This record gives sequence, C-alpha cells and structure tokens, in this order.
Amino acid sequence: MEGNGRKIVVVGAGIAGLCVAVYGLKCGYEVEVLEMHDMAGGLAMSWKRGAYRFETCLHWLMGSKPGGDFHEQWQEVCDIDKLTFVNLDEFVRLETDGDTLRLYTNVERLEAELLRRAPENASAILEFTGAVRALGNFRMLDPAGGLKENWLNMLRDIPVLPLMGKLSKISGAEYGKRFQDPLLRRFFTSGDIGKLTAMAMVFSLGWMNAGNAGYCIGGAQSLIRLIEDKIASLGGKIRFNARVERVLVENDTAVGVELEGGERVMADWVISAADGHTTIFEMLGGKYVDEETRKRYDERELFASYLQVSLGVAKDLSDEPAMLSRILAAPLMVDPGTELDSVTFRIFHYDPTFAPPGKTAVTSTLPTRNFGYWSDLRKMNPGGYHREKQRVAEAVIDVLENRIPGIRDAIEVVDVSTPATVHRYTGNWKGTMEGWLVEPGDGFKPLRNTLPGLERFVMAGQWVMPGGGLPSGPMTAKPAVKWICKQDHVSFDLHTEREAETAAV
Repeated sequence: MEGNGRKIVVVGAGIAGLCVAVYGLKCGYEVEVLEMHDMAGGLAMSWKRGAYRFETCLHWLMGSKPGGDFHEQWQEVCDIDKLTFVNLDEFVRLETDGDTLRLYTNVERLEAELLRRAPENASAILEFTGAVRALGNFRMLDPAGGLKENWLNMLRDIPVLPLMGKLSKISGAEYGKRFQDPLLRRFFTSGDIGKLTAMAMVFSLGWMNAGNAGYCIGGAQSLIRLIEDKIASLGGKIRFNARVERVLVENDTAVGVELEGGERVMADWVISAADGHTTIFEMLGGKYVDEETRKRYDERELFASYLQVSLGVAKDLSDEPAMLSRILAAPLMVDPGTELDSVTFRIFHYDPTFAPPGKTAVTSTLPTRNFGYWSDLRKMNPGGYHREKQRVAEAVIDVLENRIPGIRDAIEVVDVSTPATVHRYTGNWKGTMEGWLVEPGDGFKPLRNTLPGLERFVMAGQWVMPGGGLPSGPMTAKPAVKWICKQDHVSFDLHTEREAETAAV
C-alpha cells in the first residue's frame, strides 16, 4: 500500500506490538518496532535446551478453526492457515493416588464422564455442559468495529447474553461449590481459575468443543514467526536489542523514544505494547496518570507469576495425558509463603518439534505471587538462587517419579525459570503471566488505551485487555491503529492490501 508519510514507533515486539505493526503498515504508515530482547514474542516464547524445545505460553489458540470465531482476525495479521493445529481429546486429567477425573474437550464425552462420576449432581452438570455448548457458538465482537460491522454477531448472541451475564458475576470458586465431586470442584476452585470469572473457563471449554481452540505445532513461536513474516512482506522494520528508556514528549505530545545509550527514534506516533507499569511510571515518569489509572496499578489483582520446571525426557510418553494435574498428599513449597497442593504437567508428546523421536518435552508451571523473593535472591545471592531452583526442580521431579516410576533416570535436561527470569526477558511487572485478572463483574472489555493529557500516544496489549492471552494482540492493536487513522484522517481499509495479495497470486 502507498505510504502516507507518517511514522509509528512501537515499543515491544510481543504479540500486540507485532500486530500493531501489521495494521499500521497496511494503513500506509512507516512502522519501526523496538524490542529489548534478541527475538520477538515477549511472553509468547519457547526456547531450546540441547535437543529439546520448551514452551511457556500457548495452551490453545482461540480462532484456530477456519471459519470459526476470531479466525478472520488472525488472517488479518498473518497467514494462520499455514499452521498445523492439534485438537486434543482431553483438556486436563486430575489425579490423586486413588482417583482420576478426565475433563474431555468434547462436551458429549465430558457430560457422560461427569454424570457417571456424580449422578447426584446431574442438574448442575447438565447446566454446566449446556453453558459450554451455548458459549462455544458465541461470536465475539470486533473491538475496532462499530454497529455496522458487529450487528449480525450481536443479533446471533442475544440468546446467550443472560447466561453470560450470570457467569460473569461469579468466580470459578463460587461456581465450583455447586459440585459435590471433589475433583470437579477442585478444577474450578484452584489457583487463579478460582479467582477468575466463571465465564472464562466455560468459554475456553466451549471453544475447544467447537474445535476452535487447537494447539499449533511449534507452539507460540510458530505464530510469532508468521506475523514477523507479514511485517517483512509489508516493508516493516523490527530492531532487536533496542531497549527503550523513555518516551520523548514535547508540549504534552509524544514525538518519539530514547533508547538505552541515548539514541533517539523520532515518530509521529508512539504506541507502547510493552509492560504497562514500566511504560506509565518509568518511560513517562508517572506524569500522565489520573486517579483511575493509579488505582488500577495500586489495587487491581494480577495473574500470578510462576516458576517453570522444564524436563527433557528420553522416553516416549504418548500414553500419558497432554495435561496432568497431580493432587499432592503433602504440599510442595515453592518459596516462602507459597505452598501448592497440586502440580500440573504439560506432556508435549503431541508436538514432534519439541523433542527427538522417542523422547518427550515435559513442563510444569508453579504459580507464585512472591516476585520480590526471587528477584532479590537473584540479585543478592546468586548461589542461593541457583540452589533454590535446584530444590524446586527436584521436588517437581519427585512428583513425576511417583506418578511414572523410573522417569528420573530418563531425564536428560532440566531447566528452571523463575519470576525473575520472566521479568528479565519480558519486563512484565511483577513477572505476571497475563496482566490483569478478569474478576467477577469485570466483563471482557478493553480498558482505555490513551493516557490523560498526552497526545499522539496509545497503548496496546494485555495491559489494556484484562485476561491477556494471545488474542489480546490483534484485539488491542486493531482499535489502536484505527484510532490513529481517525486522528490523521487516514482510511483504515485492510481490504486494499488483501485484494492486492489475491491479485498477485
């Protein structure tokens, strides 16, 4: 598309920053993305250790099904149809030493399993599976669209709006109380799932049942690579190892950014897709903050941070569930103040790119809100930090050994990341995994993406979309660029670029 002579500088090459770049380029802007790390992705990351690759982000991708809800939004930013998706039979398997609950992704199998286990809860179970069926057909509104673009989806969604209103007002923990089965109750009440609005989990299971929440082979980085390819094809630029220290402001107008080392990158617009707290209180010095923004960062609850123990196992684990949650007889101490009564494993036998034939990548994510402990330990006592990582890894391996005897001897690689690692590579405030929790009563609606008193500056990403996740990239990038186009009297027309691609083919 012919350029319009204006430039956008984007801070951060996570999913949101990359999507901003695509939309901006399609609308004729020159776009330069600045990333502090040596690769794109941010939290959407995987990494190699020896012959193994470990994933820290993608469990499923909403919009994986051609023609399904949100698939078209992914097509706007990349050639998503190049990805290979796997739809797993089980979402998760919960186990004690004497009991097992399988939560299937197919709602018919799920319903049969739950009714078999807890016939006394038949009414609550049927209400739950009915909600899964109903929300699986829900069509999300285009966050950058108006009544004209969204009216048909709004009409289709009218029958499920009362159900959504009901589920949005209660937490997972409250919802789980209706079930007497201890493992089913635990599924809804444990960790951040228990704090989230119940609608979040029902939606996830609904998308899985509809075949619209598959896992893409290669993990999150396979999606990131496709968006990078789109940026390159449109003439965009991503600079790595380019840490932004401050946003340059003249007369309360953003005019560019200054990098570590003093280099200045000037632009007509600045879009921050980086950490929200760092952006507002460090890059902008806390100058453009009203009471609502300050209260949000002072009081609103975040998703927990986490340690991840990653294991390269010289063993074929294809007979095991893809996700296994082991209920512990005695709690596992993660750090001072954090004890877990269950440990969940992701067993990547379904992704052949993560391990050599006959071997399996296994990860375990351990949530904690004790970011300060790990950050301070790494800075003040590197030896103690290393020993603590080893201790946690051994505790996790013990749990897995109890479940699969002899697996310890097959472990070839052990890798441990901590909240300090998350912050070091992504800059994410307190090492949180997805920004703001969606609590009961919140709803899935974006927050304001501008700051009071500051012109020509916009934010995108999980800090303006509670609940985070990969879809928050295009969901916040598109309205950000559309708003910029409106201010500049530039046409926001994505079909021009798509038609040009079709004609070229």
